[in-house]
Amino acid sequence: MEKLVLKKNNDNLLKVNYANALKDEAFFELVNSLPIDSSIKMKYTSRLEEAALEFKNCKNCKTLLSCKNFMKGFCLTPKVLNDSLTFSYQKCALKAACDLKNEYLKNVYFYQIPNSIQEASFKNIYKDDASRLEIIKKIKSFYDDYKKGIESKGIYLNGNFGSGKSYLIGALFNELAKFNFQSAIIYFPEFLRSLKASFKNSSESDEKFEMIKKMPLLLIDDIGAEKLTDWARDEILGSILQYRMDFKLPTFFTSNLTIQELENHLQITNSTADKIKARRIIERIKFLSLEVTLIGVNRRSE
Repeated sequence: MEKLVLKKNNDNLLKVNYANALKDEAFFELVNSLPIDSSIKMKYTSRLEEAALEFKNCKNCKTLLSCKNFMKGFCLTPKVLNDSLTFSYQKCALKAACDLKNEYLKNVYFYQIPNSIQEASFKNIYKDDASRLEIIKKIKSFYDDYKKGIESKGIYLNGNFGSGKSYLIGALFNELAKFNFQSAIIYFPEFLRSLKASFKNSSESDEKFEMIKKMPLLLIDDIGAEKLTDWARDEILGSILQYRMDFKLPTFFTSNLTIQELENHLQITNSTADKIKARRIIERIKFLSLEVTLIGVNRRSE
């Protein structure tokens, strides 16, 4: 008897809560769109109220940044399934449009690269500094040729800190990604560290190394800033460059060092053997790229 009374009280409470919830316009609109008996809906009043609130948020939302929902860009959505209700998070229209717009970014592999470079584009390149005009022209020339299948060398872009070297090459790769060309941008000092750290898992290390070595387009970012060892120079950098030479894969570099200064950096000791090894690396870099110097405003300090 007590169980029957308790059940009756619970049912009455469900009805009261449901009736109160129906006073909310968003809730009323949402539940009326669900083709299922009200007795079922009542059991999910609390969850439906959450969904109605997110539904209301979506209707009033202008940008993804202003999204108020539990999961940004998603809305808790009820669906009728086998005489019951299920709930899942569905992309909102703004999130779907944003994902579609940025679909091309799947064609670019970034390793330890800032978001500003990952989002780089031609339209946002600064053109107010005359020192940038030469490199901008070369980048545009490479872009036009590569789309047509014309072989072109990459660029060894050296210059002062914060002048936007990585951003310029990042913009090039992102624009080419829109035409389904694949590329990779690796922050070289950290890439070397990660390879060394993953030696215990040789398959992981080998896979990462092979992927970078064979990527159709590659930017080795901040070369010359790494802590150099024989292994890093000969086994990693030398092997990558040799493979890319053999298969004529366009390779780009950014550095605070000129090619001559990089050669000095690559000479770990003053021995003749080390000088020869450093020279070999430099010859590969020259084969793969054209040196361009960019001395411009340090935009990171602005």
